[in-house]
Amino acid sequence: MKFHINYISIEKLKNECLIVGVFENKKPSFSAQKLDEISQGYINKFIMSGELDGKINQSLLLYHVPYIFSERILLIGCGKESEFDERRYRTVIINSINILKNTSSTEVVFFLNDLCVKNKNMYWKIRVALEVIDSAMYNFNLLKSGIKKENILLHNIFFNVYKKSEIISGEVAIKHGVIINQGIRLAKDIANLPPNICTPSYLAVKSQNLVQKYSKKIILKIIDEKELKILGMNAYLCVSQGSKNKPYMSVIKYNGNYDTTKKSIVLIGKGVTFDSGGISIKPSRLMDEMKYDMSGSAVVYGIMHIVSQLKLPLNVVGILAGCENMPGGNACRPGDIVTTMSGKTVEILDTDAEGRLILCDVLTYVEKFNPSIVIDIATLTGACIVALGHYVSGLFSNDDTLANDIYHAGEEVNDKVWRLPMLLEYYDDLVSNFADFSNVGSRSAGAITAACFLSHFTKKYHWAHIDIAGTSWKSGKEKGSTGRPILLLSQFLLNKSGLNLNN
Repeated sequence: MKFHINYISIEKLKNECLIVGVFENKKPSFSAQKLDEISQGYINKFIMSGELDGKINQSLLLYHVPYIFSERILLIGCGKESEFDERRYRTVIINSINILKNTSSTEVVFFLNDLCVKNKNMYWKIRVALEVIDSAMYNFNLLKSGIKKENILLHNIFFNVYKKSEIISGEVAIKHGVIINQGIRLAKDIANLPPNICTPSYLAVKSQNLVQKYSKKIILKIIDEKELKILGMNAYLCVSQGSKNKPYMSVIKYNGNYDTTKKSIVLIGKGVTFDSGGISIKPSRLMDEMKYDMSGSAVVYGIMHIVSQLKLPLNVVGILAGCENMPGGNACRPGDIVTTMSGKTVEILDTDAEGRLILCDVLTYVEKFNPSIVIDIATLTGACIVALGHYVSGLFSNDDTLANDIYHAGEEVNDKVWRLPMLLEYYDDLVSNFADFSNVGSRSAGAITAACFLSHFTKKYHWAHIDIAGTSWKSGKEKGSTGRPILLLSQFLLNKSGLNLNN
């Protein structure tokens, strides 16, 4: 699909389909009114006859409307005008795409971006439309026989604007939206792969591919099992002991700002390519979905593509912490004690609480970059799903400003997080009789105690932890990766770059 900005009078358009909105109580939008005037009341005749009263999820497809050059006009119900908001805007875009899938249209002109969404400008409306359209058209068919690529009928999508001043912001929205969508698709494709293909070594190979594409901006270091041992990353290594697939940590450095005084932003992605739970084995039901335990690494990979394509004026380090957690004769056991890279000792009470063991060593490793900000992204705890469900990701931080910046970035793009506390009382749950602390606390507040564990290793920089256990994939009929929180992180980095055009 290709996206374009149109600045053409509506009566001159000659396309296969025009898409306009109609509000409840049969109130046409501005563009629908214009088309009705040109067609000498033809459109309003259908609206007033009750064919469409403007409710959400209603639609009417008209063919060969008099005095209109375009073949079709799709009228989309938008609900009550006074209640039209971000959520309804996304809904009408999705509804229009689902209808277009059942037509032979290869190019369409959207006029839905002329609908008024409170406090949102044209840049926001077009970028959101791209995000919603691309998500609705995504399918993972890479491993299905006989299907070489996605069957996308729509080739060209135009967004019509009425003001010259909106042309530039619309074009920037398309540039940003297309690149961010590419990053999301890359992350989804990697996360949706089966664990017999997507192994820790596969993540390392993907990192090498990224470097080949952006060799002038990216430096890559692959750290294998031997070097992990030399570095003293024993907590990381103990997770992989039971697997025949060796761990690999990919360190991807993007240099977009040549000012040496500018510190790096570090993004760490948990990359457990399959999490059986180890000796503390998981129930068999839905265990296939544990291939998604590397979603954090998939997200960081997608983000590194985005920052490289957008050429953001930042220095960003992306780390894919690849590993596999399997039971075996050499697997770590409940009761084992390991010495982390920091020198702190950890008693392993649950081998299924492996993500924090990997991340604690990586959080120590990144001190070498003297970063300004470190954010780890991980499918860390089922407890986060209990607390927040599947709508928002959990946010934890040792810095209020950073937490607020992440929260507001999520609000801007509807990839939301909710901050949870890390009170001193929660740290008491991690007390161990035999080591500095244990890797799990009591059954309650599991997402919080996991974050408290990680915070022991983040004293030297501003840090945030995003728990995406409930948001990184969907189950059931829609099973598949969501690519979250790429939208949030890309907006956060755009804001840090001074390139936010949402306001």
